[in-house]
Order: sequence, then structure tokens, then C-alpha cells
Amino acid sequence: MRHIHFHDLGVIDYATAWDLQKRLFQETIDIKLANRALPADEERPTVDHLLFCEHNHVYTLGKSGKQSHLLLNEQGLRDRGVQFHPIDRGGDITYHGPGQLVAYPIFDLDHHFTDIHRFLRTLEEAVIGTLEAFGVDAGRIDGLTGVWLDAGDPARARKICAFGIRASRWVTMHGLAFNVNTDLSYFDHIVPCGIRDKGVTSLARELGGPVDMALVKQRMKLELADLFDVELVDDLFTPCG
Repeated sequence: MRHIHFHDLGVIDYATAWDLQKRLFQETIDIKLANRALPADEERPTVDHLLFCEHNHVYTLGKSGKQSHLLLNEQGLRDRGVQFHPIDRGGDITYHGPGQLVAYPIFDLDHHFTDIHRFLRTLEEAVIGTLEAFGVDAGRIDGLTGVWLDAGDPARARKICAFGIRASRWVTMHGLAFNVNTDLSYFDHIVPCGIRDKGVTSLARELGGPVDMALVKQRMKLELADLFDVELVDDLFTPCG
């Protein structure tokens, strides 16, 4: 069974986590490129990483998103203590903040399956399984990446987890943002994921009170390990490497 290095970064500034992702992502790509010139018995193995964290208040805009979906000007961002970062993932604008579980898989899909759509559906399935463990029924909406509650009812459908990734040479980065105890008022200042006609929710809102983040993380780890058929190995390092 393949091992994946698991890192729980706690609460971390978005830019610091992004720099760490980029470093691990580039290290993996560099190894794959170097291996092309080597005999098979001299190739270096790549290492998969899974990062869990929470961020300070930040809006991030994917490369296909519209800046007009941020409904605050610079002064409004400062007044609310929110950072803003245009970044290199797919998707539109979203919010990250305390109480939200963010997961960043830096995976070499040559170890798993070289199919980006299947990769996204597998991440979605891990969140759906985690919600099921807490007694919440969730699903998908055709054509809209994410995990939704009341997915079959357009008037009530609401997103509980957003996804956005980048991939190059079958190496992934970025990932998912799962609203656990998230302050949902921060979504009022954006058009989340560019979708105007559907709301957002959190596990705490659905269950009527705060949820133990440690239990959510534990369940999410179990779901990801099972779906990718891997063992997660705790690995501690500082974000600067």
C-alpha cells in the first residue's frame, strides 16, 4: 500500500500555505522530469503529500474567475480584515477562514489514476462520506463541482464544500474547502464560485451547533485513505521547509 505524507498545518496564513504547496508541487515535477533521463533502476520516487489547515480570512480568485464577483473594494477588505489573492487554480472566487477545513492534496496521479475528473469526484466522495458519518445527507449537482445539500431541489440546494485544483504533468495542488464551523457571513461579500442562485452552508449550521474539528479531520483522513487506497503517515515540518 502506498504511503502519503500527511501534514496538519493548523491555522496558517494563506500565502504561507500557498508557497508550501508550490514548493512541494515543483519538487515532484522536477523529480518526474529528471527521471526521464535516467534508467528505470535509477529513478527517484516521487512523494505524495496531503495538507490539512485552516486559514485566516481570505478570498481567493481562480484563473477563470471574474474579479467582479468580489463585492468589496480595497477599503471594504481592510475594514473586514480580509486578504485577497488571485491564484492559479481553476474555478472562480471563494472564501477561506477559521472553522473551515481546507485540504490540499499534492498527489502524483501516476501513482493513482490519470483522470482529473475522477480525482475531483473522489475528493467529493470523501466529503460526502464524512458528512454521512455526522448524519448529514449530501450529494452532487450535474455540471457544478462541489458537495451540496438538497442537491435535487434547486430552491433549497446549498453548497457545503467547494473545490478548485491545478494540475501539471499529472501532479495536483490546491484542493477543497469544507465549511465546518465557518462564519458564513463572509460569503455575503462575494458571488461564491460564480453561482448567484444557490446558497452556502456549514456542518455547524446543519447540526445546530459547533462541531469538533478534530473529529471531522479524523473522519476525512479515513475517507481519503480508503478511497485512494493509501496509508496516511504523519509528517511534521515547518511551512518554510
